[in-house]
Amino acid sequence: MTARATEPPGLLLRHPDGQTFRFDPGALCLELLATGGPGAYARFEVLTGPGELMAWVAASRLPPGLRLAADDTGAAAARALRDALWGVVAARAHGAAPAPAGLAAVNAAAAAPPLVPLIAADGTRAWAPGEAPVTALLSTVARDAVDLLTGPHADRVRECAARDCALLFVDVSRPGRRRWCSMERCGNRHKVRTLRARRADGDAP
Repeated sequence: MTARATEPPGLLLRHPDGQTFRFDPGALCLELLATGGPGAYARFEVLTGPGELMAWVAASRLPPGLRLAADDTGAAAARALRDALWGVVAARAHGAAPAPAGLAAVNAAAAAPPLVPLIAADGTRAWAPGEAPVTALLSTVARDAVDLLTGPHADRVRECAARDCALLFVDVSRPGRRRWCSMERCGNRHKVRTLRARRADGDAP
């Protein structure tokens, strides 16, 4: 993942197959899911330590300038919340009830004091002075999940339509017809497969 100060919204992801593509899941909590996950998603793991957690913060939709007192324990806590979020959000995307343990983990993180924003002298959004604890970051992420899953776009939380992709996003477009995590990756691959199938049908006797 890389920071995106002057780039289009979303995270710049690198798939294990080498392709780099931009993915905008539409919410802060969903951006955390792009860092890896439980089970089969472990091969995408990038939150291996405090430095990697800070890199995610810089690349996320959080306003710049946040100072975080991150350590290995904090990175582990971020991974634990992310894994719990995977289950809760995926259940919502599939119209299922989330596991009680995952829901409890998200609610517990949300109960901690969140990050403290300020209005800077130039009118921009800034952060309270000093280093914020990782618990405040995770509280902010968890509260974002609460807002998403109980808000007006809760029914638009979806899984990418590609058979080999499980990335989750919220469709905030007006028509509400988004199907793919990214047109750069899964959308274009679908177009290529469809075109090849049509050509094959045309060549068939």
